[in-house]
Amino acid sequence: MEGFEVAGRRFRTQADYRAALRDKAKIDEIKTKVNMEQPGEVITLYAEMEAGKYRFETAVGNDFDDEIYEMAQEYKRQGYHKDSRLPAGKKKASKKRGKAAKQTSGKNVAGKSKTSVKNGAKDNGNAKVSLEAYDKDMQKEILRELKKREKRRKLTVILCSVVAVVCFGYFGVYSYFSDRTQMDYENLAQLKGNTTLAAGTPTGVTIHYTEEEEIELKVLEEYQTLYSKNKSLIGWLKIDDTNIDYPVMQTANNEYYLDHNYSQEYDKNGSLFLDKDCDVVHRNTNLIIYGHHMKSGKMFGNLNRYSSKDYCESHPTIQFDTIYEKGTYEVMYVFRSRIYNEDEVVFKYYKFFDAASEKEFNSNMQEMAELSLYDTGVTASYGDELLTLSTCDNSEEDGRFVVVAKRVL
Repeated sequence: MEGFEVAGRRFRTQADYRAALRDKAKIDEIKTKVNMEQPGEVITLYAEMEAGKYRFETAVGNDFDDEIYEMAQEYKRQGYHKDSRLPAGKKKASKKRGKAAKQTSGKNVAGKSKTSVKNGAKDNGNAKVSLEAYDKDMQKEILRELKKREKRRKLTVILCSVVAVVCFGYFGVYSYFSDRTQMDYENLAQLKGNTTLAAGTPTGVTIHYTEEEEIELKVLEEYQTLYSKNKSLIGWLKIDDTNIDYPVMQTANNEYYLDHNYSQEYDKNGSLFLDKDCDVVHRNTNLIIYGHHMKSGKMFGNLNRYSSKDYCESHPTIQFDTIYEKGTYEVMYVFRSRIYNEDEVVFKYYKFFDAASEKEFNSNMQEMAELSLYDTGVTASYGDELLTLSTCDNSEEDGRFVVVAKRVL
């Protein structure tokens, strides 16, 4: 059905016609509240429309939206802002500003200064076309597209700002945890060997393996203070002339100390920890210690320096004390590996805790020797005690960097 017309727009259905009437009524109401001759009020109205305060349903509303956009942009170009007001004597002169602005605003489809088609002016060989060169409908489409571009630009600026804030926030948090970790472990290193705070604290440990087996152990004097503060302490790892000088923790799972420090606070650096399946009393063939590969160098962040044979030759030994006894290890193998699927039949260093026989031990040694990046000249025999340090490696998905050492003292 045809013949429904509102504000120069024709509508086919009664539903569209009624929607257009609603838009028209809304526009009339706005015009009673806003003085279109005052730049500040027009600019404020445009900001409210852009924020979604007024929503329209039909082309009638879109036309009004375009009109307000054009007026607000022209006022802004003239230097007005939302608080601007024209003196009473100048209202008359600005009454026909809308039409005059279209003739003099100087804007083309690219949003640059407009030059009339009639004068044939060119810029770098490209003719500029005035907005008035197009018919009314095309002008509205051009203005609508310019509005979309402006909104996209603002959205892009906002998104970039949010990303920047998030990035700086992440960097700040990362730096905070890194600095805090450094200070915490420097303090812990000072506590190592300090028995003053442990005075009066029981130093004996009773371990119940079974109802029949009960073992009485004594914590080494230099670790008594640290052990009294956190019973999850199982030892201390140190490599001379490096930043690796940390307590080693152990719990019933391999998750807690991924993101907690010695003080049991949340910490992105986590802690060095001994695999839950390792036993420092009923000594396993191989003890495995894990640590994060932090970009700051904390934890095992510098462990991959052992990929260089020269570095290994200048740092050949590792000191790992359990809380019950001291231990010195000599680097034997250095290799890269990864975490495999359960059904993959392949050597998995992280599953090697005990060798049930000499044949099994030698087989594991051969696997690691073949993976090793270089020959250290150090070998092991069945019955030797091993120490494995493991951290993440970005050379492949689920990659790991591994250093294996043999106990020599």
